[in-house]
Amino acid sequence: MRKWLVLLLTSILAMGLLACGNEQASENQEDAPKEDTSNEEAASEETAPTGIQTVLDKEVEIEFWHAMSGGHEEALTKITDDFNAQSEFVKVKLVNQGGYGDLSQKVMASAKAKTLPVMSQAYEDWITEYLQNNLVTDLTPYINDPQYGWSTDELNDVVEIFREANMWDGKYYGMPFNKSTRILFYNKGLLEEKGVQVPTNWEELRTAAEALTFEKDGKKVVGMGFENSIGLEINMFIEQAGGELMDENTKEVKLNSPEANEAVSFIKGMIDEGVARLAGEDGYMSNPFGRGDVAMYIGSSAGIPYVASAAEGNIEWSASVLPSGEKAATPFAGTNVTVFNSASDEEKLAAWEYIKFLINTENTAYWAEKSGYLPIRYSALESDAWKAYTEANPVYGVGEQQFDAGFYDPRVVGAYGMKNAIAKEIDNILLGQKTVEQGLADAQAAAEAELK
Repeated sequence: MRKWLVLLLTSILAMGLLACGNEQASENQEDAPKEDTSNEEAASEETAPTGIQTVLDKEVEIEFWHAMSGGHEEALTKITDDFNAQSEFVKVKLVNQGGYGDLSQKVMASAKAKTLPVMSQAYEDWITEYLQNNLVTDLTPYINDPQYGWSTDELNDVVEIFREANMWDGKYYGMPFNKSTRILFYNKGLLEEKGVQVPTNWEELRTAAEALTFEKDGKKVVGMGFENSIGLEINMFIEQAGGELMDENTKEVKLNSPEANEAVSFIKGMIDEGVARLAGEDGYMSNPFGRGDVAMYIGSSAGIPYVASAAEGNIEWSASVLPSGEKAATPFAGTNVTVFNSASDEEKLAAWEYIKFLINTENTAYWAEKSGYLPIRYSALESDAWKAYTEANPVYGVGEQQFDAGFYDPRVVGAYGMKNAIAKEIDNILLGQKTVEQGLADAQAAAEAELK
């Protein structure tokens, strides 16, 4: 136990940063459902016994630890109040534990003290660590239960990339909750002024950045922007180049690859040419973008409210899917809901009842509208309410257009420490302190050291 707590503690610094793409969102397809047979092994016949607690005949109160705040917490509270009002026996108590780093620390402390809550938000690599220490509950029997579970169609209604991220060895140890992705924000006025089309691939992105870098009203406009955390997100560009950051199964880091070199060189080349910049002292790219200092940038879909606030009264803007490289590849991030093994059988069933309500079609659509995160069900994406909302607010519908190109970060113990180590070396490259080759070699060594 001591070993895993120490390992997880080393990752806390990056957790909040990576989760919401450093776009302040931590305070917080329109395609019809496709036929999916990936869950045939996980989903048993509906009449098969599952061995779970099947009776709730007295009141059970459970705690749900979370890291939502502001409008996100208000939306979560509304959904939870609605659940409590309609539930005869289950009452859910929300416990705000601060930011994601705070939540992680408090879960670790409660695990050590054997006082874990019934359920909590958790990233996939947290769940991996919890699973290795027998701390989390397999939700598969609850999904398969003939009385309390889901049909195969109901399970497959959960967006595939989010389902896959919550499955280990054919079993579900979490369910998706607040999910976001990366999108391309662009200044509509500047693109129209320069006759530039929204870029759809790397070559077009570089060309657009060149055309959109110019003097305007006595100040320089830079064509493309990257967040200061670009080193934490380099896997996105490596995937687009046709490579991968690491093999999750073998834990082999793959930074000494032509694809990684191409990805880093692409970003560094634009910065060196002066047609791209980092957020720098602005902190987040939404600020210079909102002022009109940057024509385009890649950021989190959960940051849309912050872009809207920064841009209000300054620029007209919109968003699009990410430009592709060798292929389209889009990272999806955010937390899931997991249930701890220390809960009683009644508490586990109560938690499952709440999870079903929390992410049902109506509530995931409501959550997405109020929070800026993505609906996690295909049926929600097809609902009249969501369609009406995205018709009135098109930027909120961009993320869902990238589900087919989606991927998630490696779910290995030490993942955040690894990505921090890589980010440090990417920064050295972008600042000109190391060559691309040397920086990637050092990043490879540092990443491997973090995973030992």
